[in-house]
Amino acid sequence: MNRKVIIGILALQGGFIEHIRALNALGAETFEIRKKDDLRKPADGLILPGGESTTMSKLLTDLDMFNDLKAIISGGMPVFATCAGMILLARKIAGTQTVHLGIMDITVKRNAYGRQLGSFFVHAPFQELGMVPMTFIRAPFVESAGATVSVLSIVDDRIVAVRQGNMLATAFHPELNTDNRIHQYFIEKIVFRT
Repeated sequence: MNRKVIIGILALQGGFIEHIRALNALGAETFEIRKKDDLRKPADGLILPGGESTTMSKLLTDLDMFNDLKAIISGGMPVFATCAGMILLARKIAGTQTVHLGIMDITVKRNAYGRQLGSFFVHAPFQELGMVPMTFIRAPFVESAGATVSVLSIVDDRIVAVRQGNMLATAFHPELNTDNRIHQYFIEKIVFRT
């Protein structure tokens, strides 16, 4: 990293602390986004963590942050979304009319691997990185991706990682492992666009 990168992490609900740990381990500076004013702080990128997408969307609306967050990401702010964060970004959620931010050209299936008992761990290939550890917890997967979406990882014939412009999304939780290469990929390929 040539300079200190600053990443804002949505901290309304879900597993944001693990992202802070992973980014700090890479030398990045982080701050928590808990209120509207936090969205105005200088940042090179954002994290939308795992958790519960409906709850996060409701909190974003209740705190008058929803439209600002959508505008910031639509305007080109680099964002890395994991699990529920992927659902927040998706243009369509299979089996429902509900849409949250709706700015990534993907259709996701929620809880695709079942409930908590359907959680699992696997090592699988991720484009440019080789084999990486992947922890899936009540995970979605991508049913379909638009023409401008790059598929970065497939597990058991299901798309689990995608990139579109300034947006990176994974169905799994790389922050729950000590391997920080996907966070490094976000910083290098999405934030700095190397």
